Amino acid sequence: MIFLKGLLFALLLLVAGSSLPIVALAQNPVIVADSVKSKPLPDTVLKPNTSDRILENLKQLSKKKTFWGRVTKSLLRFDKKATTNYNSPILLNTPTEKHNYKVIRRIDYKTLNSFGYSISDTTRRPRNFLEKAGNSVHIKTHRGRIRNTLLFKTNGILEPLHLSESERLLRQKEYILDARVLVNEKTTTQDSVDIIVITKDVFSLSGSVALNPSQAYGRIGLNDINFLGLGHQFRNLYTFGVDSVINNGNTRRTWMYTGSYTIENIYNTFASAQVLYRNEANYQQRGLNLYRDFYTANTKYAGAASVNYYMHPIYIKNDADTRQRMNIEYMRQDYWLGKAHKLKSYDLGFENRARIITAGRIISTNYLNSPNQDYQNNTLYIAGIGYSFRKYYRSQYLFGFGRTEDIPAGNLFSLSAGYEAGQFYDRRYFGAKMAFGKYRTNFGYLYLDAQYDTYLRGKRWEQGEFASEILYFTKLLSVGTWQWRHFIWNRTSIGLNRKYGENLLSINRQEGIRGFRTPERGTKRVVLNYESSLFTPISFLGFRLALVSFADVAWLSQTDKGNPFKHLPYQGYGFGIRFRNEYMAFNTIQLLLGYYPQGSAPLRNFNSTRPYYDFNDFRFTQPLVPDFR
Repeated sequence: MIFLKGLLFALLLLVAGSSLPIVALAQNPVIVADSVKSKPLPDTVLKPNTSDRILENLKQLSKKKTFWGRVTKSLLRFDKKATTNYNSPILLNTPTEKHNYKVIRRIDYKTLNSFGYSISDTTRRPRNFLEKAGNSVHIKTHRGRIRNTLLFKTNGILEPLHLSESERLLRQKEYILDARVLVNEKTTTQDSVDIIVITKDVFSLSGSVALNPSQAYGRIGLNDINFLGLGHQFRNLYTFGVDSVINNGNTRRTWMYTGSYTIENIYNTFASAQVLYRNEANYQQRGLNLYRDFYTANTKYAGAASVNYYMHPIYIKNDADTRQRMNIEYMRQDYWLGKAHKLKSYDLGFENRARIITAGRIISTNYLNSPNQDYQNNTLYIAGIGYSFRKYYRSQYLFGFGRTEDIPAGNLFSLSAGYEAGQFYDRRYFGAKMAFGKYRTNFGYLYLDAQYDTYLRGKRWEQGEFASEILYFTKLLSVGTWQWRHFIWNRTSIGLNRKYGENLLSINRQEGIRGFRTPERGTKRVVLNYESSLFTPISFLGFRLALVSFADVAWLSQTDKGNPFKHLPYQGYGFGIRFRNEYMAFNTIQLLLGYYPQGSAPLRNFNSTRPYYDFNDFRFTQPLVPDFR
């Protein structure tokens, strides 16, 4: 299916440059009516270029009553859209301070369906069969689900951050494409306001099918991220026709399944629950998780409770002093509770975003088949304190294609200490983390973090880790109607006195070099990624197209005392295309061709359905015990 979509794009682009220009629509980003006060951005008039000439030819073709004219008119939109330029990041602070602390008299909701509607032009309607057919099988988000996400209620008081934070929380929902929360200036009075909430849905159903009849192998996936419009999410992936050996060679597995069901914001508490079942050849997990984080700066309490069963392979020393692989099984219970303390604000019109957070956590682990004392039953008690300051900027063309994206910036510092009571021995725990993020118009975005954690048994420091991350992307560059960004990403993980067999660090795919595969694992890893993303003005049936090139380099050491830079780095270079329909639930699709000098087959084409980069928020989550992976 992915191959056919890519072939269709290539065919349409080819035809657009010929005598029958049928495809490419040069279209500017969708306007998003801004709900914050900002200076109007200057209107830039671009000189006509090739894409503009193609657009004009297609407009003229769509007016003709020929076969190609009717096809072009039904598939492509030519209505001119005003644009909002997000080259300058817009701070999401208090958008309407003149309305602060007024009584909320009325809240009006407008929920737009997935296809054919625009959040910036509420008069737009679906016009062709495909848009109407897509909307007919989509259940719009229930009004109660939207209402429960808002931080204010009818007859309540409008506080400074309520509008901007509610708008951001709505946009964070996977089933919401974009949202606007506005004051109705026409009906406002000196002591009361009416609020307008506009949201646009994402088409929530998605699925995938991959079949290989010659080997009787297949993979079927089905997801719904907004089940019955209630915001519930279920995900399923079933694989059959595999041939794997499990349970130390005693059982053969012919199938795998991973599924989950998530209910968010239960009874308007902003608490979510998830049931997870994962049954694969080399990894099993079954669990129940209930959690509530510091979803806004004003959140006072957060916490979580989870119970999970795990089974995965480890390596141990056997009697012959050689490495032996076995599957370890254990149950883990994890509980934590945190409280945020407000800092004083000297401006009555604005909320102080900084918070001091105190928290406690208990983790209990019980092994079902412990091979030695390194895997002992234990209970870890941790206390933590942290400082968090976060704010958000609104921008575009980062990981999406013109949709509004909220970029976190701020500072985070945290310290934690704990005590592990074990079956055979006790030890102490220490951890620290700091993070910094900055977004500026002429600079771009820079994120830095570093964290260190370790255990102390007697006088021996063990199972420690130092990890750091640097993410930088440039400001949005414009070349005609094309948009361009560069990304640079560094990740470092250094294991210190790890357990035997804990060489778990991988450089495959998301952990290091995209599209790369190697069985090598290590205890020290340094990864450097570069990517250039060129967002084209081409749109077809809502699919937006970008051109991608990348260069990935990774160093890996397999021992604690090894120096990863003594060896030649693993490398990967490539290019390809990325496209996504912003109105649908399935992830961005990338078709890439990579070159790997160390690989047995240097050239390899592959596809990916998940973004390679992501933001780390500056919220305090819990006293951390980082995963070494």
